[in-house]
Amino acid sequence: MESRAKVAGHAVHPMLIVFPLGLLATAVVFDIIHLVSGDIRWAEVAYYLIGAGVVGGLAAAVPGWIDWFAIPQGTRAKRIGLIHGVGNTVVLVLFVLSWLLRRENPGVPPTEAVVAGLAGGGLAAITGWLGGELVERLGVGVDDGAHLDAPSSLSELPAGAERGVVSRSAMPSRYQGVERRAFPQPAYAGVERRSRGAH
Repeated sequence: MESRAKVAGHAVHPMLIVFPLGLLATAVVFDIIHLVSGDIRWAEVAYYLIGAGVVGGLAAAVPGWIDWFAIPQGTRAKRIGLIHGVGNTVVLVLFVLSWLLRRENPGVPPTEAVVAGLAGGGLAAITGWLGGELVERLGVGVDDGAHLDAPSSLSELPAGAERGVVSRSAMPSRYQGVERRAFPQPAYAGVERRSRGAH
């Protein structure tokens, strides 16, 4: 199922999610270093990383929800996507709570702030795995007709274009670009994707 929120032919959500995941995970690591070392600089940096990570998470959520609304009802992908999205909302709430609890003295966060960050980091690992399940197992955000020799996203050709096709007008008339959207695929299409590129 192709993403509905794209830039230059690629889904926006996976491009944006790396920033909050990296920032928030690093904040958790810095909190642990602060707890072990007692050096307040680590906690101060964690405070700013959390602020930036929350902003990044809110930005990444918008295209994520756009893509979720496009997933057909009654599918496993719709259910997993809902758990992924709600779980990430809880992650952001936990980190916002952690950030608010630190505001008075970022270098010496209260225990509750560190616990909220650790809980958010642990939950983010689970929701991140669910995001991988959505893409890698359920094909959410994957272009229709994707295969190992698909043309560049910048070519304006659909991923399912055959080798040697250089423009849309040169595409065979039998390819309409909507086959995967219009007809349900078998439960596992990985073999077809791999073999399509071998012609």
